[in-house]
Order: sequence, then structure tokens, then C-alpha cells
Amino acid sequence: MVNGDVLAFFAKSPAALPLYEALERRILSEIDGVTVKVQKTQIAFARRRNFAFVSFLPVRRAKDRPESYITVTFGLGCQKESPRIDAAVEPYPNRWTHHVLLSSVEEIDGELMSWLREAGDFSANKR
Repeated sequence: MVNGDVLAFFAKSPAALPLYEALERRILSEIDGVTVKVQKTQIAFARRRNFAFVSFLPVRRAKDRPESYITVTFGLGCQKESPRIDAAVEPYPNRWTHHVLLSSVEEIDGELMSWLREAGDFSANKR
């Protein structure tokens, strides 16, 4: 059951809501101790600290973006190399922020979930 804050977040992009719902289900079922916080510009997933975010961050040029999408952002202690990662930046030494644009439920696969599990562990253990 999607709450009102989530519905309000997706009010301007309702076609992206099923993507978010599928991602949230996988995160909550595969990663222990996760809380979800809906904010104005993003939805944060946290263990001890925030480790993943869903937003509409335009990480691709407009002509390369699908009509309906969500951007998943996660932090790790190292850079992951994959054609699926639209951008990776190192805002602090050994802290990499990765952005992945999702446009289909099939993209919420084992590879993405392994990155999110790793991000959850990284945030829970970081000082």
C-alpha cells in the first residue's frame, strides 16, 4: 500500500510509480532494517544512514531519457564500472556517488540489488 507522501511525490510523473513500488518492495524484502523517508525532491532509504535515493535527477540528456523513469542514487566506498551507471562522482575521498536511470521493472535485477545491498552495508558501517 503506497502512502500519500509517495503518491504526492509521483503526482507529476505517475507512470514512474510502478517502477518505484517494485524497487521499494525489493529493497525492503532483501535488505534488513531499512527505513523510507519521502522528502520534497527525493525518497531516501536508510539503515543507520541514508544509502540510496530515488529522484527524477536528469542524469542523461533530455533526448536520451525515456519518457518515464526514476533515478536511483547510491553511495559506495569505491567506484563501480558498468554501462548501466549513468554517472559516478567522488565527492569525498573513497566515497563514490553513483546514479542509475531506470525505465523498466526488469532493470531492478540482481546486479542493481547487489550494489544497493553493498551501499546499505557501507552506510551502516561508516563512521
